[in-house]
Parts: sequence; structure tokens; C-alpha cells
Amino acid sequence: MSDFTRLKELNPHVPFFHIEDQKFKGYGKIIENYDFKDLHPFMEQTVIPAEGNVYVASVPVMENTKLKEAIQSAFYGGMPIEIGYCNGPNSTLNGLEYHKSSEINIAITDLVLLLGRVQDINQNRYDSKNVEAFFIPKGTAIEIYATTLHFGPCKVNPDGFKAVVILPTGTNDPLEEEVVKRTEEDELLFMKNKWLLVHPEREVLVNRGAYPGIIGENIQILYDSSSI
Repeated sequence: MSDFTRLKELNPHVPFFHIEDQKFKGYGKIIENYDFKDLHPFMEQTVIPAEGNVYVASVPVMENTKLKEAIQSAFYGGMPIEIGYCNGPNSTLNGLEYHKSSEINIAITDLVLLLGRVQDINQNRYDSKNVEAFFIPKGTAIEIYATTLHFGPCKVNPDGFKAVVILPTGTNDPLEEEVVKRTEEDELLFMKNKWLLVHPEREVLVNRGAYPGIIGENIQILYDSSSI
């Protein structure tokens, strides 16, 4: 039995697809024309924390590469970019964010992403029943479109996950000044180029000012029968 088949059977509570499924075309695409191997030596040295995800937006060692020049000049059309990573033991939805730009993720380990559509946000509320899960095998690079809701990956083994994250420079930095709220969407602006809704159960983010706009189940991805 493949890892994907096993995970799909363990998670009947959420629509579950392989990243190569046609379903993913509404959320993003697989990236095949870039060589990401220059990033792997650094990622092999990073650790997965025992509790809580760690996100580092910009890593000079990974940015001082020919890959960054190629991604910046072509994929992002000359826009400055940052290359960082997200590692962790997470297995639940917790929140959904979006950017006004595409994001690149590279799966350093197998992992699952829980995805939704910005178009399904209604009056700053999003029902988690609309979320779909995608299995991303180790070594796969993907583009996540600006209209795709996403958040930290979910682990598919007890050790946790590792992923490279590429975004326009400054994304996820703290806002430098308070935003004048003119629209409903402005309530969701949490950091630079980051609009965020969280599940009320994720109190650590709610207490930081994140908007508790996710209704329904805080979906958990199960990776073996003992995690049920």
C-alpha cells in the first residue's frame, strides 16, 4: 500500500487527493523547470521542533544561490523574493491565510497541505467543510496561487515535516503601522502581504490578534491508527 493510499484511508473526514490529481489545478501547479537541489544541504541541517511549527522567512544561505536569481527574474518577474522554511510537528488546520502573490513550497519531507479558496470566504467567515487535503511527496515543488487559502503543512509521520517557502520579500513581516480598516477584508490583514483567518480553538493566534473566522471542525490529519 502506498503512503498516499494509507493516508487517504485514514482520513475519510476530509476530501483527500494526491498533488498530481486534476483537483489541484484550481489551487496551483507542480513546478518542474527549476533545480532546487542547492537548497537541500541547508534544509538537512535544520531541526523539527518537538512542539509548534518554526517559520523562518529569509535564510541568507539559501538566498545566496543561482536558484534565487532564476526564481526572482523569471517566476516572479523581477520582483525581489525571500527564501525560508517551515518545519514542525503540526497535524491540524488551525488557520488559513492568503497572499496577494503566489507562493512556492518545496516538500523536503512528505507532507499534506489543507487548501481552500478565497472565493468561499463570506463576511469574513470560512467553513472548514470546504477544505481539501493534498498529499505532497518528498522532493515536489509547487506553486500556490494567490487565491488559494493555505497554512502550515501537516505531518504524515511522527517525526514531523520540513518545507521550503518562497515568497515576495517582506511577506509575513510585522506591519509597520496600524491599517485604517475600510473593508471587511482589512480585518483579516495580520502581517505584510498576509491575510489570515484562524480557528477559535487556536487561542495562541487569536490572542495575537488573528481573526477567528473559521467555522466548523478544526481538521486533523491522521498518519497512523495510533493518532486517531
